[in-house]
Amino acid sequence: MKKVLTIAGSDCSGGAGIQADLKTMTAHGVYGMSAITALTAQNTTGVYGVFEAPPEFVGQQLDCIFQDIRPDAVKIGMVSNASIIEVIVRKLRDYRAERIVVDPVMVATSGSRLMADAAVTTLRDRLLPIAAVITPNIPEAECLCGFVIESTDDMLRAAKNIARLLPGAVLIKGGHLTDAADDLLYCDGQAHWYHAPRVENPNTHGTGCTLSSAIACELAFGHPLPEAVGRAKEYITGALSAGLDLGKGSGPLNHCFAIREE
Repeated sequence: MKKVLTIAGSDCSGGAGIQADLKTMTAHGVYGMSAITALTAQNTTGVYGVFEAPPEFVGQQLDCIFQDIRPDAVKIGMVSNASIIEVIVRKLRDYRAERIVVDPVMVATSGSRLMADAAVTTLRDRLLPIAAVITPNIPEAECLCGFVIESTDDMLRAAKNIARLLPGAVLIKGGHLTDAADDLLYCDGQAHWYHAPRVENPNTHGTGCTLSSAIACELAFGHPLPEAVGRAKEYITGALSAGLDLGKGSGPLNHCFAIREE
């Protein structure tokens, strides 16, 4: 069985963070593991509290995982301060972790900020360079490229700009931009567009977590990155199309839509 590790924050309401990641991993048939960077008090209406794990404890979790059940791929989500980022980078380098997917989580679907300003620089300079692929949405890509993205041409220009700073690939999610759900993967100097109609579902809590975890699962199975992204996008489209409607705000996806109830 393939093994995939998520390094991220906990969402007590189950729609995002490690809970969304582990559900996605289960749906993909891999063995999921987690190193928790923070506990959050949140639900579909917003984030109401964040309790960060001590950096040394994050490192201890990673030691326990890599020294016993080595993951075939790693997904990294919410990392809220520079000290935690430094520990993660050091441990992943020490253990020569492979197939790292970084979702540069800065703002929750509800609009709540999840990362301290001082940590953004450390994220950009230390964490992103160890990734096989990063998966920013439009606002996150704007933070990384330094200009406003208003069109697909801007998406391509931003991807090229960000890619110059990184050895890995860049996947810019275009959901904030158009009436469609077109994403752009810039990999090895080539642009790969993934076109899909927008699913009319206001419940999008945890979509970024889910997509990046799905990509990590597909990479663990050995699929080339462009194919892994395409397969992950098909999965998230299915999870959105299932039409789960929970909570009073932007609700979660149906991560296990393909698993039949007996």
